[in-house]
Amino acid sequence: MAVRVRDVMMGRLGDLRWEPTAKRVRAELGGRTVLDSRDARLVWEPRRVVPSYAVPAADISAELVPLSAAAVADDTVGLPLPEVTRRPVLDPSIPFEVHSTEGEALRVRAGDASLAAFRPADPELTGWVVLDFAGADAWYEEDEPVVSHPRDPFHRIDVLASSRHVRLELDGHLLAESTRPRLLFETLLPVRFYLPVEDVRCELRPSGTRTWCAYKGEASYRSVVLGDAVVPDLVWSYPDPLLDAEPVRGLLAFFDERVDVVVDGSRRERPVTPWSRPQS
Repeated sequence: MAVRVRDVMMGRLGDLRWEPTAKRVRAELGGRTVLDSRDARLVWEPRRVVPSYAVPAADISAELVPLSAAAVADDTVGLPLPEVTRRPVLDPSIPFEVHSTEGEALRVRAGDASLAAFRPADPELTGWVVLDFAGADAWYEEDEPVVSHPRDPFHRIDVLASSRHVRLELDGHLLAESTRPRLLFETLLPVRFYLPVEDVRCELRPSGTRTWCAYKGEASYRSVVLGDAVVPDLVWSYPDPLLDAEPVRGLLAFFDERVDVVVDGSRRERPVTPWSRPQS
């Protein structure tokens, strides 16, 4: 019987998973390089949807301090992603210190600076230490900086020019309308509609919010003004995207989790994702 590829991939979401990488991986902390590895692995703890780097302990040139056995999070912890899996997922908003497999909590210390680490109690990862991406000052694959989290080799984005008629509305207000969108398809995420600025019909207000994507780069946000109401951070763009997202440079996308999207006359259901509610 044929199986859906997504079901195969997500069928192992509850397992501790790892994949070797041929890339040289380095991290900086406290003004110096604290790890330099040519034998790194990507590790996904159970229910984690993005990987962390794991390196042999010998590749860490800083003090590695044992703390205690890590508490294991149960299924009450996490965020819903019903189009992907029935179990709540641990997305990047869930702190690294929330673990979903047995192991030992550690700290990597370099002078006054430190970052969290974890030694899984699994024979396949004996000798490897998993590191908190957010805790380091900078990460590099070869000589290229990495932002947000390690890149997943099984995750990709595709940007395609389209002539679909896209109309965006909120509470009866027209937000944007275009027949020249660029559609961004990203693994396990809903399609995103990136529109020219000229096709946006609502008032936008700049926001100081910034986020980072490992595949697209740094996003800047704008709020939507509807009469006396302001809907914060409903729109984002990539003014200086990474290579794979270059076709959406300067275009605007709306959270279709929070607006009504009509494509070629058909209203789409709002997807449920970690962005269904405004991020705090």
